[in-house]
Amino acid sequence: MGNFTRTHYGNGWEKGNGMIRTRQRITTRLLIVAALIAAMAIVTVAPAGAGKGDNNGQGAENSREVELQILAINDFHGNIATSSGSFGGVGRADYLAANIAAAEADADNSIFVSAGDLIGASPLISALFHDEPTIEAMNLLGLDINGVGNHEFDEGPDELLRMQNGGSHPVDGDLDGDPFLGADFEFLAANVVDDATGDTIFPPYTIRNYQGVKVAFIGMTLEGTPTIVTPSGVEGLTFKDEAETVNALVPQLQQNNIEAIVVLLHEGGFSPGGQNDCNGGLFGPIAEIVPQLDDAVDLVIAGHTNDEFICEIDGKWVTMADTRGRLFTDIDVTLNRVTKDLTVQAINNIPNSQAGVTPDADVTALIDKYDTLSAPLANTVIGTTTTDISRTGNAAGESALGDVIADAQLEATAPVGFGEAVIAFMNPGGIRADINFVSTGPEADGELTFGEAFGVQPFGNSLVTMTLTGAQIDALLEQQFDNPSVGSSRILQVSDGFTYTWTAAAPTGDKVDPLTIELGGVVVDPAASYRVTVNSFLADGGDNFSVLVDGTDRLGGEVDLDALVAYFGANSPVAPGPQNRISVN
Repeated sequence: MGNFTRTHYGNGWEKGNGMIRTRQRITTRLLIVAALIAAMAIVTVAPAGAGKGDNNGQGAENSREVELQILAINDFHGNIATSSGSFGGVGRADYLAANIAAAEADADNSIFVSAGDLIGASPLISALFHDEPTIEAMNLLGLDINGVGNHEFDEGPDELLRMQNGGSHPVDGDLDGDPFLGADFEFLAANVVDDATGDTIFPPYTIRNYQGVKVAFIGMTLEGTPTIVTPSGVEGLTFKDEAETVNALVPQLQQNNIEAIVVLLHEGGFSPGGQNDCNGGLFGPIAEIVPQLDDAVDLVIAGHTNDEFICEIDGKWVTMADTRGRLFTDIDVTLNRVTKDLTVQAINNIPNSQAGVTPDADVTALIDKYDTLSAPLANTVIGTTTTDISRTGNAAGESALGDVIADAQLEATAPVGFGEAVIAFMNPGGIRADINFVSTGPEADGELTFGEAFGVQPFGNSLVTMTLTGAQIDALLEQQFDNPSVGSSRILQVSDGFTYTWTAAAPTGDKVDPLTIELGGVVVDPAASYRVTVNSFLADGGDNFSVLVDGTDRLGGEVDLDALVAYFGANSPVAPGPQNRISVN
């Protein structure tokens, strides 16, 4: 890992003898198992990241500057086995392992970091095993640090702590038959506080010492995490302002003679430029946060919005590397032994290419193991389609796949005794993949497998049917705009029979004309009551749709994925939704 020493700060961590451990992990059983596996690895299996900087910096001891390579990913989302035709053919963790190792080969000092959403919203091959496969893959890749993102909280803080500390799943146990030892890398969470203790749930930062120059890595998620994660996932936690959190830590770091500061921030934005530039500028929350950061911050590695860019804002470099391990960022910096400052020398977003690359054998073996275990369920055909069904919205924000999912949820909850719903709404952020007609596996073209359906709706939210007035439905539609920030929108997907029109130029709060809101061709009565179905995430006010919290006479239903599976079983072949339910002026 290079010629460095490691220091951790934060409550709940113990320091001593060069090893830092969480208290929960210090059990005789796990230590014995870890020792046995480590001993076996010396003989038979070396992590893909082994050998990083193990020349101990020879030849550079008398230099005024120390060279450091920082390799970074973001928003991996458990895609250990996912390939993509983008960027010339990329993807999969075994190719990422090989490409990371190649990038590190000539570096005296190298560190490999992640800016959040390493897990969560994952394909079936990882999600079926509660993302243990992704943690194990990243151990093999030699990942050093993961700053938490919002999806790390999908299954709640206790499950996230298990990702770090190891142990059996409290309900499903060891599904793969092997003990889960947790992450070899560090989770950081500078702005996530446990309300019961007042401590951050993971250390706010970690410090690495490269030949006498200390570098601090601060990790955090977006302050708005509670608005996009199911309430049970963030219960008992407070998420603090990003810039205020960093700026409060800077004096502590400087008192420790640290001037080189890197922030792993799971908050993002968009740049219209290419993968290695910032042409057209940078827009979104990250562009507002970075100028507020203390000038001592040198580099921000961002995530969340799945874009790719390299920008300089207010004297600080900001990077992002797409999503799903399709790109990784290679950042070369120098550390000044005298001033202790970090200076960026070069940054490139590099494709995780497959052509001409030999994948790492150990990671391939891990992928093959979980692919074999998940294949019987993943390859089960649940229905057929007539063509591709896309989640891309039209000018009004309505997608063909959004129509289909909303119809599936309405069909599941319309019968007497199951909700008597007349309208269903689906949040667009919960639709994670398109449905493709061309086969990608053993199924025939047009056949949809359970694994593919899982990729579309991986969160396992249950359906909730509630009573809303027509006035509340109008208010719900208005909450789509300036959401999550001014100028942006989250257009809910709607079921068959429900229509309305919104006006782009109208002021927020008055974009939807109530006279255009119709159900079955009849204008919705503000004073009348209607049975409405949403998923449990929305029902609890997720994505800032607070009106839904006030819904009455709630009835729980089946899991959203089960409703989609049943819909395809009953209605195949399923055609793309018509995208004619929402209009925009």
